[in-house]
Amino acid sequence: MFGWLPALALVALASSSMAQRDGWKRPIVLDRSGGFPIGGKIIHDPSSTNLTLSCDHGYMEYFIPSRPRKTSLVMWHSSSTQVWQNRWDGGEGYKDLFLRRNYPVYLWDGPRVGRANWSCKPLNYTPNYQDQGNFVAWNFGPSYKNWWNDSQFPTKDDEAWQRATSSRYVEFDTAENVQLQSDAAAVAADSGKLGDNIVYLTNSAGGLRAMMTATKAKENNIKGIVTYESIGYVFPDNANVTAGSGGFGPFVVPLEDFKKLAKVTAIQFVWGDHRPESFESIQQSRYAAQLVNKYGGNAKVLMLGTDAGLKGSSHIPFADMDNAKVAGQLDRFLERNGLDDYVDDDDDEGEWEWVRKSQRKG
Repeated sequence: MFGWLPALALVALASSSMAQRDGWKRPIVLDRSGGFPIGGKIIHDPSSTNLTLSCDHGYMEYFIPSRPRKTSLVMWHSSSTQVWQNRWDGGEGYKDLFLRRNYPVYLWDGPRVGRANWSCKPLNYTPNYQDQGNFVAWNFGPSYKNWWNDSQFPTKDDEAWQRATSSRYVEFDTAENVQLQSDAAAVAADSGKLGDNIVYLTNSAGGLRAMMTATKAKENNIKGIVTYESIGYVFPDNANVTAGSGGFGPFVVPLEDFKKLAKVTAIQFVWGDHRPESFESIQQSRYAAQLVNKYGGNAKVLMLGTDAGLKGSSHIPFADMDNAKVAGQLDRFLERNGLDDYVDDDDDEGEWEWVRKSQRKG
């Protein structure tokens, strides 16, 4: 009765394959999008208790697919949310790459930065001439405009470089701000507004903040942390690590709080290319992973250059020209750890519906 199904399946799969080769992409179909502030506090004007200021909250922008997966990807910037939105050349960034995969995507601005810049304390801004420093810090080459030969940046495009360095926020990288941002993020994680399966995707100093968030959150909603070139780590108070005094750590927390990281389903510390093993933050990531695993966790270090063969990856590899390949590594991480299920648990039907739609378009 159903002898025609295999033949139809082959035709459908061939059609979808041709559509992809011809540049047709799975459409992004959203159920809803929006944003909200969360966390923070209300302070009173010392000269008049009738005057208040709502401040030190975070801001979350969200995009929910029409048929979402269970896992929410919270993209936590160090430089700005822009790095999640586009590739260096303006092409498709992680936000859209994973919306096409039907993951709910959240873009997070922590307290005092970006769209959450109402501070409860006075802030002083002094121009810091750091374009040249950005180039080296973001691992585009050993010195300004001296690109790595295999760099995954559009090195001939001066406008692309200008966009990249102009997109950066003022981060306020202080120990106080790490605590403040992770406090607000923990409120967001526990609120249920991000769902109960949260994976943080972080970059640079965002990794430290996400780790601190996991030690503070009271619910069991945080299922994963993927840090891209995290600068700063969290250690337990029995690890013989001296806490740093600045915003890049290391941070030392009570052992029982650190053990919350071991309850996260999976943690991955990802590094770009052209980083020597002696690089202090790489050594810290390996030690942090070792300690998480010691207490029953699941933490690993991934070197994109040597482990994944992705040469020329920068400090922000998810914006590099081969970001689709970097996204493939994240796909495998999510699949391997059971974080890729759909809300309705009907994956196959969803895939076939996409094939049918591609046929109708053809």
